[in-house]
Amino acid sequence: MADDTATLVRLDETDLVLANGAEDARGRTVVDKNGEELGKVEGLLVDPVERRVRFLELGAGGFLGIGKKTLLVPVDAVTSVDDEVHIDKDREHVAAGPVYDPELKTQRDYFEDVYGYYGFSPYWLPGYIPPRYPYV
Repeated sequence: MADDTATLVRLDETDLVLANGAEDARGRTVVDKNGEELGKVEGLLVDPVERRVRFLELGAGGFLGIGKKTLLVPVDAVTSVDDEVHIDKDREHVAAGPVYDPELKTQRDYFEDVYGYYGFSPYWLPGYIPPRYPYV
């Protein structure tokens, strides 16, 4: 496993493409385990070395862009992708999560906090088993 979380980049800032374009979550609505809408997937953070999606960039809340916040959700929380992206947490849990600041996207402590908040081990730890979410 790559040990450098600083390599995570937005998929749309690379020349990588998803192996199966039909599984591209960008632009899809994210729903919680109760079927409640949380927001839209605005981007995917990928590890270009291992060619794996690591986080969904979720735009949530707000009206006309006012009060909107961006959150990262580990792909480990994704239970399925169809017309919507389904995650295994509820609305309140996601809404209270660490807010995403693009300036922090290279800081291991930030990613560790996000993984811990969602109850998953970071991908760089020994024994990590990646979710089925698509390769790029």
